[in-house]
Formats: sequence, C-alpha cells, structure tokens
Amino acid sequence: MELRQYLAIVGRWSWLIILSIIIAATASFLASKSATPLYRTNTTLMVGRIIQDPDPNSADLYTGQQLAYTYSQLVRREPVLKGVIDSLGLPMTWEELANQVSANNVPQTQLLEISVIDNDAYRAKVVADEIAQQLILQSPSGPSDITQEQLAFTQSQITDLREKILQAQQEEIHLKQELDAANSALQIQDLQNQINVLETKISGWQDTYSKLLLTLEGGDINALTVVSEASIPSRPISPNVSMNVLLAVVIGLILAVGGIFVIEYLDDTIKTSEEGARVTGLPILGSINRIHGDNDHDKLVAVHEPLSPVVEGFRVLSMNLQYSSNGEPPRSLMITSPDISDGKSLSLANLAVVMAKGGLKVIAVDADLRKPTLHKIFNLQNTYGLSDQFLPLNPGVSEHLQITGIENLQILSAGPLPPSPAELLGSARMTSLIDELKSQADIVLFDTPPCLLVADSSLLGTQLDGAVLVFQAGRTSTKDARRAVEEFRRVNVNLLGMVLNTQNSRHGDGYKYYNYYNESDSGSKRKVRKKIQKAPLQYFERNKLESVSDQKLVTRIKNFTFRFYRRDKDTPNSEELLQNNNEDRPIFPLFTQVLDDPDDITSQPKDSSNQ
Repeated sequence: MELRQYLAIVGRWSWLIILSIIIAATASFLASKSATPLYRTNTTLMVGRIIQDPDPNSADLYTGQQLAYTYSQLVRREPVLKGVIDSLGLPMTWEELANQVSANNVPQTQLLEISVIDNDAYRAKVVADEIAQQLILQSPSGPSDITQEQLAFTQSQITDLREKILQAQQEEIHLKQELDAANSALQIQDLQNQINVLETKISGWQDTYSKLLLTLEGGDINALTVVSEASIPSRPISPNVSMNVLLAVVIGLILAVGGIFVIEYLDDTIKTSEEGARVTGLPILGSINRIHGDNDHDKLVAVHEPLSPVVEGFRVLSMNLQYSSNGEPPRSLMITSPDISDGKSLSLANLAVVMAKGGLKVIAVDADLRKPTLHKIFNLQNTYGLSDQFLPLNPGVSEHLQITGIENLQILSAGPLPPSPAELLGSARMTSLIDELKSQADIVLFDTPPCLLVADSSLLGTQLDGAVLVFQAGRTSTKDARRAVEEFRRVNVNLLGMVLNTQNSRHGDGYKYYNYYNESDSGSKRKVRKKIQKAPLQYFERNKLESVSDQKLVTRIKNFTFRFYRRDKDTPNSEELLQNNNEDRPIFPLFTQVLDDPDDITSQPKDSSNQ
C-alpha cells in the first residue's frame, strides 16, 4: 500500500482515533486524580572519615566504597527495619516496610543514599532518618559493649601514655643535646644507645595510644556519619497527572491505529471508489452518497430532493455514461451488482429520473424476474410487464409501459414471475424486444439480478451495449468484485465502469457540492425548497399553515402541478387534481426551477397555453 492509502485509512477512521484518545486521556486523568499521592525523601550517609584525612590513600578509598555498597544491601534487611518499626511503633511488618525503602551508593564515592516512599510526607522523613540511625547502630560508629569501668581504665591508660610519650620526647631532646657536646667515643656510643632505646619506647607507646583512641572513637574507615538529613517533601512524586495523561494518549493512539489496521487487514470490503477501481481495473463512473428514507419510494431522491448532493452524484454518473464509449453513447445499459442489497435497483431508478430530467427519453426495464423492485420504488403495479412479452399472444411492449408521472420516463415492470428467467433473458425474443425498446427511447436501462448469484445478468449483458457494476461501500468484498468482473469478461460483456454506492459523504465529491450548495443559499430558501421537494401536495392542504408565505407556496404548487398534468391532458384543472385522491398514478410534485424569491408567487394559476 502507498502512503496515500495509509493516510486515507487513518482519515476514514479518524473518529475512532479521536474517541480512543479522549477515552484514554479521560480515564487516565480520573484515575490519577483519585489515586493516593506518594511522597519520597532521601537521607545521605558518609562511610569513613576519608575527607578529613589530609593524605588519603587509594586503599582507604576502595575500602570505603566497598563498605558503602555493603551498607546499601543492609538497609533493607530485617535487623535494620525491625529496629525502625520498634523505635517508631509503625503498624506494619518489616517486609512491608522494605517495599517502601531503597538504598544505593553513589558511584565512585563513599556516599550512601537512603530513599523512603510513603503516602504521608512527614512519616517518610521520620522513617528515613530512623533508618540512618539504625544503620549507624549496626556499624562500629555506634555505642559498643564496653563497661564504664573499662572505659575509665582505657581513658586513664590514654592519659598515662600521653604523659609518658611527652616525657620521653623531652628526655630524647636532652640526650641529643648531650650527644652533640660529647667528645669521647665511649660517651658518644653510650648516648646513642640511650636515644635508640628511648625512640623504641616512644614508638610503642604511640601505637598503643592510637589503638586506645580507636577503641573509644571508632575507626576512620568503617565509620558512618549523616551528611544530610531527610526533608519533608512538598510535592508528591505520584501520581504525575500530566505525564500519565500524555502516556495514556500515546497508548490510546497506538492501540487505535493498530486496531484500525488490523480491522482493515481483516476487512477486505471496498470502501472507496479509488480502491474499487484499483481492485477491478474498471473506470470510476460515479460515487453515490448514502440515501436516507423509510422505504424504497422515499429513497427516490432524484424526485423528492433534486438539489441534494446525492442527486448531483447521479448527474455525474449520467454524464460519465454518455462519454463512456468510444463511439456513440450506449443505447441499452445494464445495471447490476455482485450481491443482493448493493443498491443497484435504487441507483438505476434515480439515474433514470436524472436522465429523463436531462431531456433523454428513458425506459427503465425491471429484468430482475426473480425479485423485482422497480415497481415498488415508483409506486406502480406489477400485474403485467416484461414476462408477458414472452407469451405467444402479447399486446406489445408499448401497451405494458407504465407512465411514472415524470416526463420522458417510462417503466416496464417485471410482471408475473416466470419459472425459468435465465432462458427468457437469453432468448431470441429478448434480443428483438431490446431492439423494440431502443426504437422508442434514447436509452434503455435494465435492472438485473445479482451477477454472482444467477446467470441472468451474463445472458442479458451480452445483448446490450454496456454494463455497469454497482458496489456497496463497506459491504462488497474485493473477492466478489473481482469475480464479477471476471464473469462478465469471460462472456464478453462490455463493462463500462463501476459505481460505488453508499459512500460516506465526508470522502466523496458530493460533500463539496453539499457545502457549495448550502453556502450559496440562505436558510429561508433552503426551507422553502425542502418543503417543495419532499412534501406531497396534500400535506399543505391537510395541515395548518405556519404563515402567509406557506399559503403562497400552496398556490405555487398548484400552478406547477396544473401545468405538469396539463401536458398529458389528463386533468382539466388543479382543483380536480387536489380532490382526486384515488389517482391510478401517484402525484410527484416535480419542481426543476429554483425558487430564488419565495415571495415572488402568483396568486392565480397561469393558463397552460402560455407555458
């Protein structure tokens, strides 16, 4: 698929994408707002006193980093956390508290960072500080098990050693002075021996003094001190509403687009006229927007709503058919579809009306001798019709043509259903009947059964000037469309092109026409046109009129209806027409003129001789 086709798919499903994004964003926002806020705070510890050493060595640095990692693993262990729970009286187990605590040593340093997450900002601070204290208690920095007596003895030993060291250092200085003043070798040798013995004593006393100090104060490397205490967090770290909503939008967009392409992959139906042309290789003759109505007759929009964008689509189809052949326009044309309910009969009926209004003499033939529909669309009888033409004694096709009330348009209904329709449509009599109908009209339109269900269309299509395939958007599969084309080409049916029925107006040319039409007309004119185009004449007679302008509309309708029926000399005046509610043929209020000024209405009917 090309990029343009991908973009077309996204555009066609844009409503689903927007809906998914809105639902995802709304759900995420509501969930985030209802979630319990969580707070996080940190306490930082230093392992050792290396920064206080003016000349640290690499061994001490390495040992301090290893100790920092060891303490980070100890933070979430039972001894430390149980001490926190017992100290603060927390109503939880140490395992539950462990889920709220994390620790890590800052890389390449001796710093240890302890983090606590809680739904209470103050409790998070207290727990973080208490964990630091409990960790210090587990280290040599904490209070030892030395008794007061041992502590006093150690302190006295330290004091005594300090005095001995000072006295020995003074004595050493005195001996060195005597050594400098000595003259005899014996005296010099004796003083040097005394100095060496004294230095040995001083060195031993200094080592003992250092060890006693470490016993009281702890070691320089394996010592814990608090660098920064935990603070009370002012903002929760969760939920992050904006981030959650943004993430939900992205996820919703991905899921929607992914779901759309999965649906498109699984759905092989034709959705656009361009896709239909690409699948079948047929030219696009027209795209018809969705037709609304309660029944088949209401969907005859070419009569009821001649200015609607749907009818404009049929006008485009009519024009394209006139130029679909290299030579003259087709005189006999078959409208069919691959399957039932594709809208072929309705398309033929509206196309016939548009062609008739365009000045062509049109005969619409219901050649669907299995499930005829045209007579229902035009509100006609089906007591006689096409099937009667195959009887030995038939009155002729002219006697069976029915007048629709639309100028230039006649209908040949199907008539009684025969037992073998395919044999009739493929007979020599059908060929002569086609020629007879072509002699009475500019174009003859044939409605046939679905081409993939029965052979009627193929048999009839070989005798006509051309055929048009009608596909229904979102229903006709690409497989059926290809099969229909192959079926007709196998028997040399002249396929003029394809029509996509029930296309979404947002993606068709009719939408542009609809905008143009609505932008160019005022609201009052559209209201007038709608009343004239859609409502039967009796509506204005039987209902209370809203204003004087509506009363003028009734007069105008009478004038148009009078002039229309006077052409056939069937009705002497409009009043008799209004009173006759049992007409054999229906009343079609056809108004091809544009009512530019609703107030410019003549109150008296005009004489038909002046038309």
